[in-house]
Amino acid sequence: QVQLVESGGGLVQSGGSLTLSCAASGRAFSYANMGWFRQPHGKEREFVAAIRSSGSNTYYADSVKGRFTISRDNSKNTMYLQMSSLKPEDTAVYYCAQATSPYGSRWYSSDPNDYGYWGQGTQVTVSS
Repeated sequence: QVQLVESGGGLVQSGGSLTLSCAASGRAFSYANMGWFRQPHGKEREFVAAIRSSGSNTYYADSVKGRFTISRDNSKNTMYLQMSSLKPEDTAVYYCAQATSPYGSRWYSSDPNDYGYWGQGTQVTVSS
């Protein structure tokens, strides 16, 4: 079974930077599109970013464009989320996810239902 483990969360000042990591145990990691989601306390889970299996294409939610960068190192079975210019609104539990469903015409998906495997989440808190 695929296992995903996030790490790197913590407390950071507004305007600061933080990098999250997602370690995948599945052998099919390099063939899978991946994504980051986040869930602020008391709110619904929302899409953050997606990356194609090869890393050649990325897609971001409007709220994080220009501030966050998604990347992956398939040789290490690891995905990353570099976050800069952090805002209090970025405070949330961040989840790593591996896609399992076909997308149709687009390579990416912001729909959590297209992701069959999830990590346990890591807390990111941005102080104002």
